[in-house]
Amino acid sequence: MYGRVVIPRAVSAELRTGLKRGFAVPDPDHLPWLHVQPIQDETLVPAVVDLGAGEAEVIALALSSAGSLLILDDALGRRLARLHKIRCTGTLGVLVKAKKAGLLPRLAPVLEALQSTTMWLRPDLIQWALREGGEL
Repeated sequence: MYGRVVIPRAVSAELRTGLKRGFAVPDPDHLPWLHVQPIQDETLVPAVVDLGAGEAEVIALALSSAGSLLILDDALGRRLARLHKIRCTGTLGVLVKAKKAGLLPRLAPVLEALQSTTMWLRPDLIQWALREGGEL
């Protein structure tokens, strides 16, 4: 759907840590469309205490790549992205796009599966996704 997805080293490290701990996360070494890109300008990395390293580096990558679409669920990270006028979407936006493209037959079971993980989804966002996906 997106062609090429670029992540910073911090996100790659977070995924590897998740794999080592037994979480069902993608292995960045086995996804040909996923590319790890180092941060070229460390001054672009937001120095915000409550922002994780992955989110901070993702914002820095987007700042150095005009026209980027940031895929980010973290509320603070999304607020910072909006302040910098970076286009962003989240997991639910990606899922809705997949449903509309015919790549996902139903959203409801995927949303239920996400809710059984550590990912917290606000009820209004679930309703939005189901409505946008034509399931309400």
